[in-house]
Amino acid sequence: MTAPYNFSAGPAMLPRAVLERAQEELRSWRGSGISVMEISHRDPAFVQMALKAEQDLRDLMTIPDHYQVLFMHGGGRGQFSAVPQNIAGANDTVDYLNSGVWSEFAIREAQKFVSKVNVVGGAVNTEQGRAIAAAEDWQLSADAAYFHYCPNETVDGVALHEIPAQVTAPVVADMSSNILSEPLNVERYALIYAGAQKNIGPSGFAIAIVRDDLLGRAQGTTSTIMDYTVQAKDKSMYNTPNTWAWYLSGLVFEWLKEQGGVAVMGQVNARKAQLLYNYIDSSDFYSNPVHPDYRSKMNVPFLLADPQRDDDFLKAAEQQGLLGLKGHRFVGGMRASIYNAMPIEGVIALVDFMREFEQKHT
Repeated sequence: MTAPYNFSAGPAMLPRAVLERAQEELRSWRGSGISVMEISHRDPAFVQMALKAEQDLRDLMTIPDHYQVLFMHGGGRGQFSAVPQNIAGANDTVDYLNSGVWSEFAIREAQKFVSKVNVVGGAVNTEQGRAIAAAEDWQLSADAAYFHYCPNETVDGVALHEIPAQVTAPVVADMSSNILSEPLNVERYALIYAGAQKNIGPSGFAIAIVRDDLLGRAQGTTSTIMDYTVQAKDKSMYNTPNTWAWYLSGLVFEWLKEQGGVAVMGQVNARKAQLLYNYIDSSDFYSNPVHPDYRSKMNVPFLLADPQRDDDFLKAAEQQGLLGLKGHRFVGGMRASIYNAMPIEGVIALVDFMREFEQKHT
């Protein structure tokens, strides 16, 4: 069988070229005779690699100099608690948009550290599918320390493609599943964070892009390891970082540059998503439960008309080398995650399989 296509939502598919290079360098990084995992994070060679990874990310996202790029522990969930502790006081009000499962988890964490977490609005069910309440109906606070939202909800397949003009508080975005997938204006955000395991690298790692004016606001009880100011001062090396994840992330950044950067990836991702959505919409056998205006380009959930066929579908898909298509346990059905590393050939193979499966069972 040829190499499979991994549609898992995360830990997700990594670029094959990155895996092959990591394999080549595994036992002798840069001719040293030892692995990058065995080298001190303070060794000049590792520091040089880390600085290059940061610069490559800055180049890819056009991150201005007045933003800090932090490589941190704990994945996206770690940032759920780090954000309120770092940029809000215990007695402040913070605004959250509840657009799906991951927004809910972020809200629960914020409630542990801030006295008033105002949920401005959230997901709604419409005749055309799951959507997000219109911005003019959001109950925004006049004095919010920040506004938090998740532009792309991996479980629900719901995306908010633009920040409404009504939002004037500093904007915080959980971009765990859509970072580097298309161009964006970093300066529209006060803070961007992302778990690494979807579009960046291995799980357990996170990146935070923090505007300088937010530093120095951490609550007195904030864990030092999650303090943005401390991590910025120590170049993300206050403690021993996840050196393997940092190294692999750097390889992914290099790979993205070789593909032509984020603008090119955005075009490819749009084509992949459109190809899959077009087929689903043309079929009576499959359906997508999300309003067309709020569909994710990264995570495409779909349902079979007969749920009794779900197990047969998954087994047949795996036999064809199409892996990780089972929907999240909270919502069921199917889900195809088509992050940067998924080539368009993988989406074509999925659509071809879906068509054949439909023909056999109708």
